[in-house]
Amino acid sequence: MNLPYIILPIFIGLVCGILGFVLGKRSTKDYKSLAKVLQEDLDTCKANTKNLMTKVLSLENELLSKATPYAAKSFKPYSVPVPEFDNELATKIMGKRIRENDLKIVEGIGPKVEFLLNEAKITSWYALSEADTAQLFAILDAGGENSAIHNPSTWSKQALLAYNGKWEDLKDWQESLLGGKE
Repeated sequence: MNLPYIILPIFIGLVCGILGFVLGKRSTKDYKSLAKVLQEDLDTCKANTKNLMTKVLSLENELLSKATPYAAKSFKPYSVPVPEFDNELATKIMGKRIRENDLKIVEGIGPKVEFLLNEAKITSWYALSEADTAQLFAILDAGGENSAIHNPSTWSKQALLAYNGKWEDLKDWQESLLGGKE
């Protein structure tokens, strides 16, 4: 029997196994460090996105106030006689039972977001209509990652329509919204 024909394949297999193990361990460390770097980049991008969104909203509000300086004041709920809350009319138009000052009637607000708003002392349609979009973003950011994905840019206007009892206008507008976003 030829001993070299048996020992040579065993030796080559052993060398290849050790080499494969060493290279595999080395590449696993690279993937872990790459994943860590990518996660840090993602977190940085999320923070930058929030900052940019806040800046954009403040610039939009500034532009709107310069373009129509008296528009915001002329549509304040207290400047127009507000009808009493008509539960039957609201239920008929919206197609579901509506409670007065139920923030969930606003497209994009669910029970968890309503809880966050109530914790921030926003408990009525009027209070929500007076809230600044940057303030709403801050409340959502404080609520955690699941809440921070919401976009409250239309919430104040929707709440104002509900406060004023303009249910048909609210329903028509909400049909064109997607999760509270235009």
